[in-house]
Amino acid sequence: MDVHDKLDEISDLVETARALPMSASCVVNRAQMLDLLDEVRALLPQSLAQADDVLADKHDIVADAQAHAAEIVARAQEEAHVLVGEHEVYRAAVSEADAVRADADAEAQRMRRETDDYVDAKLANFEVALHKTIAAVQKGRDKIRGRADFEPLGDPVDSTPLPG
Repeated sequence: MDVHDKLDEISDLVETARALPMSASCVVNRAQMLDLLDEVRALLPQSLAQADDVLADKHDIVADAQAHAAEIVARAQEEAHVLVGEHEVYRAAVSEADAVRADADAEAQRMRRETDDYVDAKLANFEVALHKTIAAVQKGRDKIRGRADFEPLGDPVDSTPLPG
């Protein structure tokens, strides 16, 4: 039996006690009441010890919970630092990739211009060579036409040797 049960018995004893007429007072058995109060006093140290144990446990539980919460917060801060670091690494990688891509694009444009210039120069040389070739062909044709203008029309000259 605990203190609460004994206090309930005392309450029952007072509630069931004989009431005095025209008064709020009642008659209780003194010996019975004192016995119940002594039992309550005897139970109090045990209940107080249990209460102290509960309080001690409460403090331990609260201390453990606070320590656990501190660990969780520390881990969360570490994780946040890692995530921020990973984010920074990612941003740096993206920035580096953008720079490499820009350099590659610039290099490709430079090479394209150089290639176009090279091809244009070769085509210009080829054009000059073709013009010279066409001019030589034209000269040759003109020369052939010029000879044809000077040859006699009629019988060709007899090329047989003369006797003698």
